[in-house]
Amino acid sequence: MNKTDGMGRLFMVFSLPVILLLTVPLLKMTTGPSPAMLWETLGDKDVLLAIARSLGLSLTAGILAFVLGTPLSYLLARKAFPGKKIIEGIVDLPVMIPHPVVGIAILSLAGRTHPFGRFLSGMGIEIMGTRTGIVTVLVFVGIPFYVNAVKAGFESVPVRLEYASRTLGAGTFETFRRVTLPLTWRHMVLGIIMCTARAISEFGAVVIVAYHPMTAPVMIYERFTAYGLKYSQPVAVWLILLSLGLFILLRMMSRSAVQYHR
Repeated sequence: MNKTDGMGRLFMVFSLPVILLLTVPLLKMTTGPSPAMLWETLGDKDVLLAIARSLGLSLTAGILAFVLGTPLSYLLARKAFPGKKIIEGIVDLPVMIPHPVVGIAILSLAGRTHPFGRFLSGMGIEIMGTRTGIVTVLVFVGIPFYVNAVKAGFESVPVRLEYASRTLGAGTFETFRRVTLPLTWRHMVLGIIMCTARAISEFGAVVIVAYHPMTAPVMIYERFTAYGLKYSQPVAVWLILLSLGLFILLRMMSRSAVQYHR
């Protein structure tokens, strides 16, 4: 017991630099602007719209990741097929490549000069400078977090439970709905949270695909380059606080969902 306690204290000491690295800059950021400036910024209609746009579009990306990423997650977790490792590598690729490259890649395909871009335009779908383009970028950079989280959830469900359900007469989709889905629901909610969190912070790809309508990270960058820290910090503080509140709410919903399914 003493050895375990000693190791715990040692690890706590070595963990302290990481904790300070994460907390000190954020504390400095949130305590930098005066309360008067924070309230003044909150009264700025453009700031409110940018923050609301970031939160709304990021949540939309998280929901789309749920719809589009769940079948792929199940496929990667349950099936063996040629090229599986290549697909897993492609899924992880957005995490590693520079994000301005993501924006350039999307525009190179969906821009007005590309046949596919002209096809989308003919259907009334515009990518450059639109909310659709922003959501496309956010799904691109956020879906790897969802797919990997849910893939781990599917892998944690014993295959024998699905086999038992089928031997009792349930079909494939009925087994998925009544057995697999309830056991991986928590991973799905956490995957949505991770995808949403990643989407809220995205700047590099968004600024290339759609500088306007302006999201909160783009507005923070614009105000910093134009006016400096004084006018960019308050916007960053409100984005941090609202994001923190959102993620606490989502985690509470996740916990409630898990307790309900149990």
